[in-house]
Amino acid sequence: MTSTDPLAPRLPSPLREVRDDRFGRRGLRLLLKRDDLIHPELIGNKWRKLAPNIEAARGRALVTFGGAYSNHLRATAAAGRLLGLPTTGVVRGQELAGRPLNPSLARCAADGMRLHFIDRSTYRHKHEPKTLAAILRAAGAEDAYAVPEGGSNAAAVRGCLALGRELGGQADVVAVACGTGGTLAGLAAGLPPDSRALGIPVLKGGFLAADVQALQEDAFGARSGNWSVDDRFHFGGYARTTPALDAFAQDFEQRHSLPVERLYVAKMLYGLVSLAEEGAFARGTTVTAVVTGRPFP
Repeated sequence: MTSTDPLAPRLPSPLREVRDDRFGRRGLRLLLKRDDLIHPELIGNKWRKLAPNIEAARGRALVTFGGAYSNHLRATAAAGRLLGLPTTGVVRGQELAGRPLNPSLARCAADGMRLHFIDRSTYRHKHEPKTLAAILRAAGAEDAYAVPEGGSNAAAVRGCLALGRELGGQADVVAVACGTGGTLAGLAAGLPPDSRALGIPVLKGGFLAADVQALQEDAFGARSGNWSVDDRFHFGGYARTTPALDAFAQDFEQRHSLPVERLYVAKMLYGLVSLAEEGAFARGTTVTAVVTGRPFP
């Protein structure tokens, strides 16, 4: 991408070591991979996954999918505004008549995204060809380039390879918060053999490992890299938080002058602190946390 491209990124993203006694007293180093600084509007893994899909779209309108608080919908809407591309967001859940949009969807609409709401049952079957065709027809997006929920497909996974390669030789364990699994799939494949990737799912259900493997098989033909997931830190599921998680995030912000996004990044950091306290990492391990987003205003 050229410097005049409105999607031009800052790469590689900064890598910063922080002093945290919860890691230090166990002989661990903690690094923060600041992917939230890649682009002012397509933040972190959203840029890494969207950019290759936008290239594949070749100027066509974009349609994509997400929940009412989807960061992916916001990033797609922002990309559409920056590039002058029409965008449609298919939103899980029915619109409540007379109720204002939440701040996330309001930002999408302000960026020009057309919002099309569908019931949760239909949304669960959106991967089925007949259901997908009916959704796109109803949304007026039959001719648009479809980007999957969370932006995770083979193109996106290959786009996230660079994240692992940027960390080559600088981390033993690399942790990332996961929604649909595309970032973990590419990150793990890009890391050298002596490093491993750890996914912290923000949804409950225990299905992510199978999804990540399927994404890797689609992108590379087989499972790739050394990776695992830990399903214990979802705090009730997607877009759910608790007072304990909020207190943890506020404390981390104060310790390290880092704005902590609550739906993904806070859960990943909480998981890493918990694992360190459990003795899950051997002394001398360098642990890297990928900061995939920041709080939206």
